[in-house]
Amino acid sequence: MALLCFTIQITHYLHKKHPPSPPPTRAIPSSSSLAAMPGGPAMDDANADHVVDRAASPLDSGEPLSKNALKKLEKMKKQAEVKEEARRKAEAEASARKPSAKVQAEHEEQEIDPTQYTRNRLQVLAEVKAKGINPYPHKFHTTMRLPEFVKTYSKLDAAQRLEDKIVSVAGRILSIRSSSTSLHFYDLHGDGVKIQVFAELRCSGLNETEYGKLHAGIKRGDIVGIEGFPGKSKTGELSIFPSSIEVLSYCLHMLPKGQASAANAAGKSQAWRPGVPRNLDRYILKDQETRYRQRYLDLMINPEVREVFSTRAQIIRYVRRFLDERGFLEVETPMMNMIPGGASARPFVTHHNELNMDLYMRIAPELFLKKLVVGGLDRVYEIGKQFRNEGLDLTHNPEFTMCEFYWAYADYNDLMKVTEELVSGMVKEITGGYKILCHSNGRDQPPIEIDFTPPFRRIPMIEGLEETSNGQIKLPNDLESEETNKYLQDACERFDVKCPPPHTTSRLLDKLVGHFVEETCVNPAFIMHHPKIMSPLAKWHRSIPGITERFELFVNKHEVCNAYTELNDPVIQRERFADQVKDKEKGNDEAMQIDETFCTALEYGLPPTAGWGMGIDRLTMMLTDSQNIKEVLLFPAMKPNEDIVVTSAKPLVTAG
Repeated sequence: MALLCFTIQITHYLHKKHPPSPPPTRAIPSSSSLAAMPGGPAMDDANADHVVDRAASPLDSGEPLSKNALKKLEKMKKQAEVKEEARRKAEAEASARKPSAKVQAEHEEQEIDPTQYTRNRLQVLAEVKAKGINPYPHKFHTTMRLPEFVKTYSKLDAAQRLEDKIVSVAGRILSIRSSSTSLHFYDLHGDGVKIQVFAELRCSGLNETEYGKLHAGIKRGDIVGIEGFPGKSKTGELSIFPSSIEVLSYCLHMLPKGQASAANAAGKSQAWRPGVPRNLDRYILKDQETRYRQRYLDLMINPEVREVFSTRAQIIRYVRRFLDERGFLEVETPMMNMIPGGASARPFVTHHNELNMDLYMRIAPELFLKKLVVGGLDRVYEIGKQFRNEGLDLTHNPEFTMCEFYWAYADYNDLMKVTEELVSGMVKEITGGYKILCHSNGRDQPPIEIDFTPPFRRIPMIEGLEETSNGQIKLPNDLESEETNKYLQDACERFDVKCPPPHTTSRLLDKLVGHFVEETCVNPAFIMHHPKIMSPLAKWHRSIPGITERFELFVNKHEVCNAYTELNDPVIQRERFADQVKDKEKGNDEAMQIDETFCTALEYGLPPTAGWGMGIDRLTMMLTDSQNIKEVLLFPAMKPNEDIVVTSAKPLVTAG
């Protein structure tokens, strides 16, 4: 523009200094006549004047210019160049300040109140429905899932397009970008992977108005079905080039925004894997309350969460395969019982209307499974939910998943060998090695290493307690005496170990072991040889008086497994149950009741049997670097949300 002005200025200057002579033989056509000529240029007034003046300029006639005229021309030329450079610079700065289509769209979305955003979307849908159109199709036929699309076409070259290969896929839109009104880009997510949608006007089969209306109606979170051909962009991004796009379901709420890290991108080499630390700070949706209460949103926005629950599923599959390969039979036992048995825990109570009686949600399947061994099912197991009416904390949830198995003609020594094989083999298969890293001391501290290489350390409980307390605790020989109970109460007070009442010997001893011994069990370790008063269902030790053949596997200072040689003497079992009743009368609401149906089953003969139980949730926590059990439960128990107000089902918008 500045150069054009410069040319015009020169022409006017020369015209002034050297009046034009008349055209020699032909007339120069005017701008209007040029524009009217077939194929002639459409010219504005400024360009037309430029053509006329240039035709009459002395520069064309070859007349010599004076030195002053040449100096002025040179000066005007430099001034024009400076102006042109300033104009270009201003345009570049303006272009840099101007937001991209994506940024502009997000800015406009941010300016809308979330409630108004939902109302707007509902209003649009209501208008569509008012026209007799169903905005929620019943079916969309896909020819392949997104992981299959990635696997099939990921090796294409950059800019390669398979235009003769038509496929149809579906997924959720989580990112929208626009290069122009005729070119839009979307990130399509599904089944843990992502591909790009490269939407061009020329491939859509729509006119410009239809194309613009379609893409203006697609928002983040919408589920779409796409038909088109596969290929890659010039930058090598795996894409589908759509010939048609159909919105299958609408996201009526604004999704959380944020910049996902590279490790969150599906299919990237730096993506998280089991056994290595997680960084929750890089999550787009960070608020824990929202993540746990709206797990669907957490899974949608934070792709890494999907891998956590995939790891949980891998653990369960491994345990099931391990036991199936060794001849164990998977069974199911009742969830509701007339007597809560199989563990020391406070039960949930429910009511059966038809029978008009209270029932207890099961706290363990142990007694039922041992009845099956009595019946001749020598190797049985169950993976399922247990319910214990206890507190909520970082490692406890009222309902949790356990695997229990019972193995006829085996004892606790066999169980320790199998436990080492199962747990270490699982860690190696899922993580690729025996060592894992996790933030056991908090995410503000460096992660620690846990080594699952077998064999695991073995720690006799009483000897371990005396050793880890540096000899400051020396238990009396008779662990069931009042003297021992008084000694343990004094020890808890001396070492500031909290033990809520009732102060039974088993509870006091358990708290002291937790304070001294369990704290040393970072790598897997068996704490073994529990006293009889702590193990009402375990068989007495064959050579150590007052002790049982029992062990617990501790990893990262938390119990993972509990196992023992099963008590199969019905007379002694009744005596143990009676001792538990005495504890209950003292206020221990976690003590067991007498289960006569189980004792009767023992009277028919339970073979020498080993029993084992492992918590799935805590093991998942370790392999996924989760410090809160809610991280590994899809829908954890939560306190009521006081912010939620129940209102009548009044529609937000109405059609028409």
